[in-house]
Order: sequence, then structure tokens, then C-alpha cells
Amino acid sequence: MKELKLKQPQSSVESIALKHSGFKLRYEPDEKIGVILVPNFPMLGKLAALRFLEWVQQNPGGVVSLPTGKTPEFFIKEVQRFIQNWDSRDVQQELAENGLDIHKKPELRSLYFVQIDEFYPIDPRQHNSFYYYVKKFYIEGFHLDPSKALLIDSSRIGLPKGKTLKEVWPDDHVDLTLRYRQAVTAQERLQKQVIQNIDQWCAEYESRIRELGGIGFFLGGIGPDGHIGFNISGSDFYSTTRLTPTNYETQAAAAVDLGGIEISRKRLVITIGLSTITYNPDCVAIIIAAGEAKAQIVADAIQQPEHIHYPATVLHRLPNARFYITRGAAKLLLRRNLVALSRTRELNTTQVDKIVIDLSLKKGKCIELFTSKDFQSEPFASLLLKKYPGSVREICQAVKSRLIQKIEAGTHIYQNTTFFHTEPHHDDIMLGYLPYVVRHIREHSNQHYFATLTSGFTAVTNRYMLDLLTKLKHFLDAGKFKGLFEEGYFDPENVIGRNRDVWQYLDGVAANSETMKDEGRARRLLRNLIFIFNDPDLDTIKKRIDELINYFKSQYPGKKDRKPMQQLKGMCREWEADCLWGYFGWNSDYVMHLRLGFYKGDIFTESPTVKRDVKPILRVLRKIQPDVITVALDPEASGPDTHYKVLQAITEAVKMYEKETGDNTLEILGYRNVWYRFHPAEADLFVPVSLNMLALQDSAFKNSFISQKDASFPSYEYDGPFSELAQLIQVQQYQMLKTCLGREFFNEHKSALLRATRGMVYLKKMTLDEFYATSRELQKNIENV
Repeated sequence: MKELKLKQPQSSVESIALKHSGFKLRYEPDEKIGVILVPNFPMLGKLAALRFLEWVQQNPGGVVSLPTGKTPEFFIKEVQRFIQNWDSRDVQQELAENGLDIHKKPELRSLYFVQIDEFYPIDPRQHNSFYYYVKKFYIEGFHLDPSKALLIDSSRIGLPKGKTLKEVWPDDHVDLTLRYRQAVTAQERLQKQVIQNIDQWCAEYESRIRELGGIGFFLGGIGPDGHIGFNISGSDFYSTTRLTPTNYETQAAAAVDLGGIEISRKRLVITIGLSTITYNPDCVAIIIAAGEAKAQIVADAIQQPEHIHYPATVLHRLPNARFYITRGAAKLLLRRNLVALSRTRELNTTQVDKIVIDLSLKKGKCIELFTSKDFQSEPFASLLLKKYPGSVREICQAVKSRLIQKIEAGTHIYQNTTFFHTEPHHDDIMLGYLPYVVRHIREHSNQHYFATLTSGFTAVTNRYMLDLLTKLKHFLDAGKFKGLFEEGYFDPENVIGRNRDVWQYLDGVAANSETMKDEGRARRLLRNLIFIFNDPDLDTIKKRIDELINYFKSQYPGKKDRKPMQQLKGMCREWEADCLWGYFGWNSDYVMHLRLGFYKGDIFTESPTVKRDVKPILRVLRKIQPDVITVALDPEASGPDTHYKVLQAITEAVKMYEKETGDNTLEILGYRNVWYRFHPAEADLFVPVSLNMLALQDSAFKNSFISQKDASFPSYEYDGPFSELAQLIQVQQYQMLKTCLGREFFNEHKSALLRATRGMVYLKKMTLDEFYATSRELQKNIENV
């Protein structure tokens, strides 16, 4: 193929975006690659789309490589919106304002497309294969020319004629030692041949990319270990397209796509290499990242010198490489943040506290022991002295006092208060702030209502469903539930029966009896089956169970389920939440499952709508008339994308409720959990957590959230159940405060509660106006999209 010589003029799109951001492209010597800040996650997609279309205008027939997964959601939507409405007056004005030539519509069909990576082995017909994704969203969605697409179809790579992936890899395990060792069996000889064929195919794939002149436009996210493509931490900068294993962090991130980490642990990947991306020295390579959870990874990629531990540092050698990131993701870009601080006319207490706390943690030194020399040794603290009135002693004393006030606020117990606890997923409250809930449950004048806003069915594996159904079948075959069925116990309207399911299970927890617990779970599963399928008798239900067992055996992990199966899986999660709050005496009258309609299990979660998603929340607000509402506070989408979409639905419902009632005294408590954390300066309440509470938290999680006990969808930070990660986080948060205040503050405190403290939960208290401000900007941009 003819090599393409592409021109790289100055980007008008980036110049305008930089002007809006208020920052320079690079702050040297710290930053070794260009950075553009945007306010939020949707704006990342919009900026990337504008830059992509600008590049296509300048490089018709160029070579592009675009990402898969949830990262490019708004990029894809914005490209389609701009192309489909190119001749619209409003869109043309928007394009012109952002630097595009409106007289030159980009010719997407002229492009060559390179697929970045793929799991191996995986059937390309599966909806969770990247091949399927690329075909749907790029080849079809962007109307690219299929004949110009270099794709990774695992079913056509390396297989001898007449052989299938399943015949070669019956258990999906690929043993790469066969590259170097002697094959022992006939099956191993076949597998060795296929691996060698794949290696040859990868070399040819690499050659085809280079014959095109290399990749001209590369867009990607950045993984939890800093990977781009599937070039994990430690990848050679001179790596090319290859079949390779991954690491734990990458496997954890892929678990949702593949149906559990049990699956992703066994999968290898075919990925283009780091030198594939950088082969074309004029390549426009853009990495997009949102939220504080990515801040350390982003900072390492931008500020560290080139090193294989930080794969994205290879992009430093490309003059047109950029990071498009949100403010949260930029939180650890030191010089950039120092510039922002220097522009601030008057520092607020949150900024002051952050600087002093960070200095304490950096030096491992108690705040009250700081000297002027300590402050002068660190640029942020040195700037603080210039901008903030008072001596070092006065500043430190004020920060210490505010930290103590936050601890005291965290020990305060409300009375005669109605709490409306909300969570995107069924275990978010527990993992975020269970100790705070438990303390307020012990004050009997308080009322508590718990609402899970999504169905959460994607967190339930087929393997778990098979286990549940098999046990239910055993109980039915033994005639265990015949009497209960005949007396109407399983009638969907039988609220007492629903509560008895929970009490039966919790009696089993207390008795340490697996049989009693299994019976409680089986009762609720039978109740759910009757509700969903409306089967009239137990014989019909038994046939239904056989059908379901066959269904879950035949579905590939990660496949989107049919709606009744989604509902069944979701109701299993709802049962677990019922058990958790049953632990503390709250029955189904106080535990609500709203199942907001935007959550459908699609690759891209829909945005909330007023009628479908906001009004159900509003109806609950009208009914219970809360004094305090808790929310998962994730405005930049650091965690699952359902978090910030739930945040928008709650915000709109609260606005409507305030308008109806005129009540502006509602208190909002923001929490974060294993996906996203507060800095101590950002939080307002520090809730002490004792060893006893940590033990309760762990046992309640493992006894209630059975579908999550095996951690099929774990955090990339910890290979185990979320309750154990939550404990680690709470302990770390306590250690931070112990460093700042000194161990004597806790060890010698007059309060036994604080002497017993070994963990801390951080919460943020907000007025309605403060809460609205948190999500207003994101709401506006989502509506624009």
C-alpha cells in the first residue's frame, strides 16, 4: 500500500480549548506532554470529537485507531451528532466557534481504521468482543469503509482449516509456554501450531499498519495500571502487535465486560504495541481521562520520565500527543495546580487545609510541629504563607482546630430525623458509610429509608444464578415449599412473607446454618420467579427452573440478558439489600428498589429522563418527607458511569421537591466509597470507626451480599471482596488524621469512642444550593449531548 504523507498544521480546536481552560499546554519541566483541561466527562468526548473531525478534514484518507469500552461514549455520540447535523445552522455555529472549517465536511469513509486490541480467545460474534464493538460503533456507526479496516477477528486468526476456537481452546486457557517448550499431547501440538500462527499474523498486522505510514490519529483511555491499548505496565517501548497476557489490574477492569474476573483471568489479549502507536512521528495521539480516581495514573504518565512502568510516557516522544483530562484527573499535576493557586486572590479554608494536610502527610509530621522552614521547603505551603494572613503557628492551629471540629461533627448523633439513604448500587451505602448509618439507627427517634436506584443485574454472574436455581430445585423436589405455596406465602402481595424470607435467612446467619440460609434464599428466589413469570403451580415452576438452568448454562459470560433474566438477577441483588437492612431491624416497608429505567445493561448507559427516572424519586420524597438525603457524590464519573447519572436524577428530583414544598432546609450528605474518595480538606464529617464496627461491616457484607462474596467484579486496587477494600480505605483515612493530629490525640483522648478508633469515614455536608452547584455543570453538558 502507498505510504501516506500527512501534514500536521496547528490545531484551531486545541487553541480554542486551551483558551477556555485558562492554562498553557505544558508547564515545563514537570509536564512532558501537552495537557488540555475540560470541566467534566461529557466535555472530554466533545473535545476529542472536535479534534478528530478537524484532523480528518486535514488528512482525508488517513489512518485512525479509536478506543472501545465506556471511555469513548461521548466521543462517539458527538461525532455522530456533528456529522449527521453538519448542515444545521446551530451545529455549524457550534463547529465554527470551536475552530472547525464548516465548508469542508469530513470524509469519514476515506479513512483507514486500525483496531487497537482484542481479548483472546473470544468469539467475535459475542457482544462483549471488541471486534463486535468496532463493527457496530465505528464501521457502521461512523459509516467507515469496511475494506479499509484492519480488524482482529479471533475466529479467523491462526486456526487450521475446519477448526474452531472451542476445539483448540476447550477451557479458554491459552498456555504461552508452548511458544518455547515441547508439546506433549496431540491437543498441545495443535495449540502450539495455533500460537505460532497467531504470532505470524501479528507480525503481518504490524507490517500492514506500517505500510500505511503508521497511525495518524490515535485516541485511547488509560487503564488502572497506566496501560494504553493492552500495553500493561512493564511493556517494552519497542513492542509491536502481539499475543500477550495481562496483569491483575487489567483483568479487574475487564471483569465487567467479560462476565467476571474468573473469565478475564483466563483471557489473553492481542494488542498493537507501543511502537505501533509511535511509529508515525506526526501521530496525533490523545489520551482521555476523567475523575480523581485517575489522578495518580495521569500524573505519572505526564510528569514521570519515560519508563516502562508508565506505558503512556512513550507518548512524550510524539510532539502532537495530548492528554485531555478533567480537573479531578489533573489534581496531582503539581506545577499546573500551583499556577491555579497563585491566581487565586483569596484562599478559602478548604485550600488552606489541603495544603497543610498534604505537607503533614508528605513529611510524616504532626501539624502543630511545623516550622517556617517546613513551609518554605514546599512550594504550595510557601505560596500559602504569601497569600494567607497569619503566622505558621496560627495557620497550623486553625487547620488543627478545623480537623478536630470535623471529628466532633462526625460523632454528633441526630435525633427525630428522617433519613433518605440513596445508592446507585445495592452495596454503595454499606461500603460508603455504614458506621454512620448504624450509629443513627441506634438512636430510636430517627427514621431511615433506604433506596437503591438501579437494578444492578450486571453484577450477578450466570454461575451464581445456576447455584441458586439448583438449590431451589432441590427444595422443591423434596416438597419443602408445598405447604407455604398452598397457604399463599409466595403471593407477590404478601409483604409479611417477603419479610419472613429475610428473617429465615438471618436466623440461619445467627445459627451458622447453611441449610437455614439456603432455605431463606430459595424462598425469595421462588417468590421472584412467581412474580416475574406468573406460573400457576409448582410443577410449572419446576419446568421453568429447568429452562432457566439451561439458559444460564448456554449464555456466554458478559452477554446482555433478556429482560426477564435481567429482572431476576436484579431481584437477587434486591434480596441482598433486604438482608443487609434486615440485620438492623428494617423491613421491606423501609427498603425501596426504584429500578430506574436508564439502567439497561447496554454498553453505554442512557442519560436519565424526567418522566422515567426523576419522578420515581420525587414520589418517594413526597411520601417520606426526609430531613437528610444521602447521595453518592461522583460528579466526574470516577466510578461506574451509573454513579453520576444517578446523581443527576436525584438532583433534579430534589429541585422539583423543593419547588413544590418550598422547603430549602433539606440537608444533603455526600459520600464516596471504594471507587472515589474525599481528601480530608473536602469532607465536613469524620466518622470514627472501631474494630468492632469494622468486624460488623465485613461480616454483614459477606453474609448479605452473597453474589459479591467471591468478588467476581473486584476493584483494580484489591483482589478480594469490597468489604475488605472498604476497611483498608477507612484505616488509611484514620492514619492520615493520626499523622496530622498526632497519635496522642486518639490514644489519650477522654472519649472511649475516639480511643477505640481505628478507621474513619469521610462525609461532605451540603446545603441544597451547594449540592445543586456540584452537579449543575455536568447536567448542562449532558443535556447538550
